[in-house]
Amino acid sequence: MGSLLYAIAVILIICWAIGFFAYGAGSLIHLLLVIALIAIILRVIQGRNPL
Repeated sequence: MGSLLYAIAVILIICWAIGFFAYGAGSLIHLLLVIALIAIILRVIQGRNPL
């Protein structure tokens, strides 16, 4: 489950970067970034290696 969560976070960050730099999609892209960052922070707090 943890690796799936990390994979989703990475995908969301990539989508955010594409949307931010190519399309400027607005608040939805920033929401995806926040969700990805929360997932990564939760993984770090739980003591697992984030990479």
